Amino acid sequence: MVSTCVVAQEKAIQDTVIEVNGVSFKMVAVAGGMFKMGAQNSDAEGSNYDSDAMVNESPLHRVTLSDYYIGQTEVTQALYRVVMGSVPENKWNTSFGLGDKYPAYSVSWDEVMTFLQRLDSLTGKKFRLPTEAEWEFAARGGKQSKGYKYSGSNNIDSVAVFYDNYGKKNFSNALVMSKAPNELGIYDMSGSVYEWCNDWFGTYGSEAVTNPQGALTNSFRIVRGGAWRYKSKSCRVSARDYYNPEKKSQPFIGFRIVMER
Repeated sequence: MVSTCVVAQEKAIQDTVIEVNGVSFKMVAVAGGMFKMGAQNSDAEGSNYDSDAMVNESPLHRVTLSDYYIGQTEVTQALYRVVMGSVPENKWNTSFGLGDKYPAYSVSWDEVMTFLQRLDSLTGKKFRLPTEAEWEFAARGGKQSKGYKYSGSNNIDSVAVFYDNYGKKNFSNALVMSKAPNELGIYDMSGSVYEWCNDWFGTYGSEAVTNPQGALTNSFRIVRGGAWRYKSKSCRVSARDYYNPEKKSQPFIGFRIVMER
């Protein structure tokens, strides 16, 4: 008697569109995989070389991630309004960019947690902030990465709204999707607004890790991607920064969401 073993193949992850009270947003499918996280500036022929790399971007380490979905854009003011009832209060200046297609900004990490809880209730799905590793993998283009310095190109002007090409002249942000997307079709992961990550800020280890969650505790949470009022060095895919999660954020910090599979 010959037995036949059938192995079920998991369906490939695909982009999906979610609608909340008339506002639609796309979640881009990121197929899991392994990548080298971080950057180094000591070996021009080595992996992830970047002459602008900072000390906190090393050591390089191998990271393996499971599949996930990430927002095609940062959370817009339109989506924030239908979930929370109003856009974040901006005590700084109304000229920093107000309108449905601008990213939501001036939102604390704790306020983001409230937003996510309400979005879960409205959709019946599970949303959260990306881990720092998920953020960098998506910014690099996932499995389709071409190894760019910025998210989608080595030419920052083509993919990022940042100080030299927009903020210096306008002292404001631009609409989401104003520049070209990266290899996965994700917009504005370089420039626009810094994006909250779920991780506490901490130093990297050198060991290989799977689905890392970052430091166990700290006083600051990770923000990534640079912003309209920052120079190109902050907009690199490996660049790291941090901010107080309990403090009302500056008008150059917003967020992008992840949906669990």
